[in-house]
Amino acid sequence: MSAAAGAIILPTIVPSSILGKNPPSDKINIGWIGCGRQGRGDIMSTMSFDSCIVTAVSDVDSKRMELGKQLVEGYYTKQTGNANYVNVKTYGDYKEMLLDKSIDAVVITTPDHWHAQPAMEAALAGKDIYLEKPTSLTIKEGRQLSDLVRKRKIILQVGTQQRSSSQFRIAAELVRSGRIGKLHTVKIGLPGDPSGPEAPEMPIPPNLNYDMWLGSTPVVYYTEMRVHPQKDFDRPGWLRCEQFGAGMITGWGQHHFDSAAWGMDTELTGPISVEAVAEFPKFGLWDVHGDFMAKAEYRNGVTMYTSGGYPNGVRYEGSDGWIFVTRGSYRATESDPIPQGQANPPLSASDPKILAPLGPNDVHLYVSTSQQGNWLDCIKSRKEPISPVEIGHRACTVCLITHIAMKLGRRLKWDPEKELFINDDEANKMLSRPQRKPYGTDYIKM
Repeated sequence: MSAAAGAIILPTIVPSSILGKNPPSDKINIGWIGCGRQGRGDIMSTMSFDSCIVTAVSDVDSKRMELGKQLVEGYYTKQTGNANYVNVKTYGDYKEMLLDKSIDAVVITTPDHWHAQPAMEAALAGKDIYLEKPTSLTIKEGRQLSDLVRKRKIILQVGTQQRSSSQFRIAAELVRSGRIGKLHTVKIGLPGDPSGPEAPEMPIPPNLNYDMWLGSTPVVYYTEMRVHPQKDFDRPGWLRCEQFGAGMITGWGQHHFDSAAWGMDTELTGPISVEAVAEFPKFGLWDVHGDFMAKAEYRNGVTMYTSGGYPNGVRYEGSDGWIFVTRGSYRATESDPIPQGQANPPLSASDPKILAPLGPNDVHLYVSTSQQGNWLDCIKSRKEPISPVEIGHRACTVCLITHIAMKLGRRLKWDPEKELFINDDEANKMLSRPQRKPYGTDYIKM
């Protein structure tokens, strides 16, 4: 992963034909792929840095693409007072955007089943990448993505932004410095999703390329509840459909599994066994998991439990005490187990002395104050970002094998080096999915 430091790719100069009379010089040109709910927040955070400028947007929904263009242009107009500061290009097919040599990097904020493929194609086009989590839909996709990105020396930042929140870094530093003695247990609070109603077939909106939206997944009838709202940016229905993801175990889980691995010092490996029980809807369109309990065992002797019954966050337990870290009052969904107004503090411990400032001989980890800012800095320096692709893949792997354990309902032995279940053909078949040609990572021309 450190190979990225040797690359010499430099940001291109933004041509004046794009930016009008007063073009910024030496800015990183950003293309935005996926102009939905999550993407709007990510792109606003990215645009807040003067080192970049967003010059293009892409979405399979032309209405959302136009709103994305308006969002970007409106931001720059407000910041500069120049209504013609940037004329944002629009692409109904992101592949055409990747052909634009003026674009240096892309922000990918598409549905989960559309993460790995555009990221791989962006890497092949020489674009640096900010990729929302989960890193991939399957273990196979994740491995394909990580191998390619590192081979091409691309700066890829995974959107596991808890790494840029000081309390999660400090918690990991304290644990790895021995403040709670020998770590033996990690408890993660993670909500599930409720079931929903049936949803009848609806006409496909003329502004939506539904076939492309489905991508590598099987063809199913269109209903708005399965895709995203047409009138606003409320939480999209695809988040609760297994065809396009795995539910909260990936949607929220990659954040916490990544943070837990930081503290456990297992970022580049994984558990050796996993087991889980979960409730799944028996009716309705939404079919991702609800309440669940999962257990993962690691080679270093640590056992990790995950359940919605725990407070949302990561609790490290050792021989001499415990540390609990959370985002505070933030709630992922209405099913989040933390009642509003009753959230835990961002960082707490069994003894206040455990939280005393770290000394020079303690463990000090990578410091970032902004996930997007760190990514942009690394694009210019070619240094490894705080959430590189391999670490992201490993955290996503814990999500995906836990989901497989939920589906099979038995203890599974896992080989983190080979990325295979041991002596379990049924489980290993679930490490990949059939891909609907021409979409999918298996059909990318390398």
